[in-house]
Amino acid sequence: MKLPIFLLLILALLAPISTTSSHVQDPHLVVEHVHRSINESRRNLGSLSCGTGNPIDDCWRCDKSWEKNRQRLADCAIGFGKHAIGGRDGKIYVVTDSKNDDPVNPKPGTLRYGVIQNEPLWIIFAHDMTIRLKEELLMNSFKTIDGRGANVHIAGGPCITIQYVTNIIIHGVNIHDCKQGGNTDVRDSPDHYGFRTISDGDGISIFGGSHVWVDHCSLANCHDGLIDAIHGSTAITISNNYMTHHDKVMLLGHSDTLLQDKNMQVTIAFNHFGEGLVQRMPRCRHGYFHVVNNDYTHWEMYAIGGSASPTINSQGNRFLAPNSYDNKEVTKREEASESEWKNWNWRSEGDLMLNGAYFTPSGAGASKSYARASSLSARPSSIVGFVTANAGVLRCTRGSRC
Repeated sequence: MKLPIFLLLILALLAPISTTSSHVQDPHLVVEHVHRSINESRRNLGSLSCGTGNPIDDCWRCDKSWEKNRQRLADCAIGFGKHAIGGRDGKIYVVTDSKNDDPVNPKPGTLRYGVIQNEPLWIIFAHDMTIRLKEELLMNSFKTIDGRGANVHIAGGPCITIQYVTNIIIHGVNIHDCKQGGNTDVRDSPDHYGFRTISDGDGISIFGGSHVWVDHCSLANCHDGLIDAIHGSTAITISNNYMTHHDKVMLLGHSDTLLQDKNMQVTIAFNHFGEGLVQRMPRCRHGYFHVVNNDYTHWEMYAIGGSASPTINSQGNRFLAPNSYDNKEVTKREEASESEWKNWNWRSEGDLMLNGAYFTPSGAGASKSYARASSLSARPSSIVGFVTANAGVLRCTRGSRC
């Protein structure tokens, strides 16, 4: 069968890349997995007529029976969060009640009742719904929130908190207009509830969490961050999301003095950073951050920033600078003089800079802190339009490819 021209372009432009960092134990193994997945996706395009070159999507979206095979999604993660299995090994739990949110004594059928259970659960939704939570949604370990097949919004109240738990997948949910909550009791398991102070008002707050994957969500207009990860959180992949209309988009690392975040590893891949965004896409501290094949079509201040010597490896992204002459720089170093930040390892490889965008590199360049037998194509960023074309919540219909 003859391949469409756009697929031939993808085949021509994809190439392997691998990186490593001195700030984590062995991150190059995970980064290699990202690029191995990209290459496997490329090789499979000949047999998958719905192939896009996006290794996550090509892992599951070609399946017309996705609704019967929902938990297969858990095997499709890549990057540092690739081992997040969520509720893969548990039962399906169906949310039927969007209205009766009780933060202390949640009722069966509500989202809150599902996420606090001790056993693994794959949580889906019976129909389209908007859930306005009364307090932050405290998740228990080994849970998946899967919005496919329904138009699901978590909006208008406090939103999702992943605190000191592990193996969480959040997929296919609209998360927006999130507010602060707190100064009250909230349940986090069937046998425990406790007093919560004022929450930040993030869309998704990851606090001491690990093995977390946020995929194909649409996020906008929250009180604080859209996705924040702090206090020793690690093993995180943020992929295929569409983010719009927000100031401080993504904070990765709590403070310059919290050395616990030196172990943080986050992959940011195939996302679309869109209209109305200002800064922090992401803003990093201490850890290791692989920013790969994202589409940056809007920022007002800067795109990628940080402090406290994070290692930032930017590869194959597309950066479209604003028209303002003063804001064309992709990068921003916070709270440090040039004599300090010149030693931070920030690198741009194969990024496409448009409308005067420019990335200010620093540190070790092509040293072992980044690459182990890495190889770039001439124009890897040319695939960004294809691999991010369906960023955000997908429209999934039973019996059809998603």
